[in-house]
Amino acid sequence: MKNDSGLPFDLPSVSRKKVTAAFDGGVISSDGGMGLLAAADRVLGLCDRLAGALFDQRCPGRVQHSYGSILRARVFAIASGYEDGNDFDHLRGDPALKLACGRLPETGLDLCSQPTISRFETAPKLKTLVRLAHALIGQFCDSFAAPPAAITLDIDDTVDEVHGAQQLSFFNAHEDAYCFKPIHIYDADTGRPVFIMLRPGKTPSGVEVRRVIQFVVCAIRRHWPLTAITIRGDSHYARPEAMSWCEDNGVDFVFGLAMNEVLRTDLRQAADAVATIRATENLEAARGFTETLYAAGSWNKRRRVIARIEATTRGLDIRTVATSLSGPEPDVLYSAIYCARGQAENLIKLHKTQLKSDRTSCSAARANQLRLVLHTAAYWLLLTVREAIDREHTLARAEFNTLRLRLLKVGARIRETAHRVCIAFAAACPDADIIRALFARLNAQRPAPA
Repeated sequence: MKNDSGLPFDLPSVSRKKVTAAFDGGVISSDGGMGLLAAADRVLGLCDRLAGALFDQRCPGRVQHSYGSILRARVFAIASGYEDGNDFDHLRGDPALKLACGRLPETGLDLCSQPTISRFETAPKLKTLVRLAHALIGQFCDSFAAPPAAITLDIDDTVDEVHGAQQLSFFNAHEDAYCFKPIHIYDADTGRPVFIMLRPGKTPSGVEVRRVIQFVVCAIRRHWPLTAITIRGDSHYARPEAMSWCEDNGVDFVFGLAMNEVLRTDLRQAADAVATIRATENLEAARGFTETLYAAGSWNKRRRVIARIEATTRGLDIRTVATSLSGPEPDVLYSAIYCARGQAENLIKLHKTQLKSDRTSCSAARANQLRLVLHTAAYWLLLTVREAIDREHTLARAEFNTLRLRLLKVGARIRETAHRVCIAFAAACPDADIIRALFARLNAQRPAPA
């Protein structure tokens, strides 16, 4: 087939001068800022850590692309907005991506192809995926200069619709779709990812919740044996198996609790008082807080339950929370501690919609779990770039899509000579100062060679 991509084409004239265009500019990349991802990876050592958890069973004499190079290229591409392996049909020769992956932009070997990526994603066994989960938790712990006195972990799941016969796909009547519901866990203070696991599209059972919490807590305590840990989640994580395990192992919890008639009866007096205040003072809404001791039939003990009661012209709305914490007052525990877990939904949005981690279209569950790990690694890189920005700068609070558009999607001409590689960015780049500062800051944070 004739390739006419280099032929010129006409554009409207400007000031009586003819305008023509052609795709013949040479070695130019639209992702010139991809070097920031490479700098962030050098700070973290993330791709090397994950590659160390993989076991390559291929014949060494026939290997052109190591698992480490495949993983690094795939993670950098995801962070740059190329979430599909098919993108490598053209992306494998992109000079900026090759340079970020440690290859010369012109004379260096092109990166791996899409079929190589597919074989890479379907290769891991279950033990490999467990090692990768430990590697991500280790990355989280090592991201702190010293073990913190206490951390709060937000646990939640999200809907990931499937459109084929993938393993673990399950029909969810509430979502009216076949889907996965992967579990995400994030650190509440920093937004750093701790754990992600693919699972069927149904509400997790008490045993499943306990196993996930046990796995994560035990892995963290291997790094930080003295750090106090609090788990936050909504009502379908308030399982007796999970709460009992937390209490037996020194882990605090704050879980939403579904309302029932027994709780409604216990809280009736406090609810009537709030409703009376609203009516007598003719308010649009009145809010109050109270607490009680409650034990469901499946619980082995009575536990502290906090209630937020809101009376409006439409009636009463009561929300309850089960907790092992004894210190905070009910209003502080609900408003300042429990409600803050809503930030986890924003973090999942970054992971799922802005890094496209819902592209779990492989037929094998193990391959889809590996994809979640790769997207989590891309999350780490973009988060590290954002954390390196001055707090006063508006991009320090930007979402990943904005960071990608402003810092990564920057056109650059890349020229390779006998002794150096020169990257020429556009002179009119509006974010030149912050890009220059980020390169300097991330390179300064790079660990010294061993």
